[in-house]
Amino acid sequence: MPPSPRPLRKLGFLTIGLFDEADPRRGHESTLELIALGEQLGFDSAWLRHRHLQYGISSPVAVLAAATQRTSRIQLGTAVTPLGWENPLRLAEDLATVDLLSGGRLNPGFSVGPPTHYEHVRGALYPDTGDHEDFGHRRAERLLALVRGEDASDFAGTEGIEVYSRRVQPHSPGLAGRLWYGAGSLRSARWAGEQGLNLLTSSVVKPEPADSAPDFAELQAEQIHAFRAVHPEGERARVSQGLVVIPTDSATPEQRAKYQAYALARTPRTLTPQGPARLLFSPDLVGTSEELAERLHAHAGYREVDEVAFALPFTFEPEDYVQILTDLATRLGPALGWSPSAPGRG
Repeated sequence: MPPSPRPLRKLGFLTIGLFDEADPRRGHESTLELIALGEQLGFDSAWLRHRHLQYGISSPVAVLAAATQRTSRIQLGTAVTPLGWENPLRLAEDLATVDLLSGGRLNPGFSVGPPTHYEHVRGALYPDTGDHEDFGHRRAERLLALVRGEDASDFAGTEGIEVYSRRVQPHSPGLAGRLWYGAGSLRSARWAGEQGLNLLTSSVVKPEPADSAPDFAELQAEQIHAFRAVHPEGERARVSQGLVVIPTDSATPEQRAKYQAYALARTPRTLTPQGPARLLFSPDLVGTSEELAERLHAHAGYREVDEVAFALPFTFEPEDYVQILTDLATRLGPALGWSPSAPGRG
């Protein structure tokens, strides 16, 4: 097995927090329980993914606010918040508030682009400004400026008993250094590097037009190189990888069969670029920790990172997630050279 040039330093996990429409509280509580379990197992981070108008967490920042009160150490992130659904000023206020409640543990990840199914939600989301909304990088730059403490208003002072600030309040000084950008193309990776952001890579990349036979791992590595080439911190710039990785060490035979079937059903989309954007998906990795470590060490993208936030499959049961997280922390993580952090209060 070729050694990884970047030994694994931080281990995290990502979930979308599915729930039953008839009992949404139970699903949200289950997500909070997973985060608390992650802290007990020594994970460095737990990440939530947005799911708007679906049966997954639509408000990760609110859920992470609750998680700040049930944990004391684990880093809490969003991977990612699609800014097309957000007002940057209001989001900056919410992020700073949750970061302060967490004691400086929030890691907001975001991306740009029009909202999914925009033609169907535009009337509810932007009924009066739909033709004028900017869903590109300028929207992200507004968020960056506000989180960093630049002026949001040209007025500051006292009116009667009301005191006003020019910048977003509360202000959390360290938050700007923990902002992440979810990039899937060379252009977006370079933009994130130029902005001095941290980089989130996932199981989806966008090949360049000239890539006739793209290889996922090689494309991901190329994007990481492009990011670091323009980042102020160069090779020290933080990058986290988010593949679907499912260890089976302590799984029951039924669980192993379920996991293999899940990965097999998703394999066809990994064989060729998909859709008008020619998106390329990574295969899900399923196997023992020894097998997974070997595959990861041979993965060109993984070999460029020392942080991961492995994605949990979407449709499994709570007991499956407990088994997967436990094997990640006690089997696969150590096989990759990782050591768990001291447990928090849980």
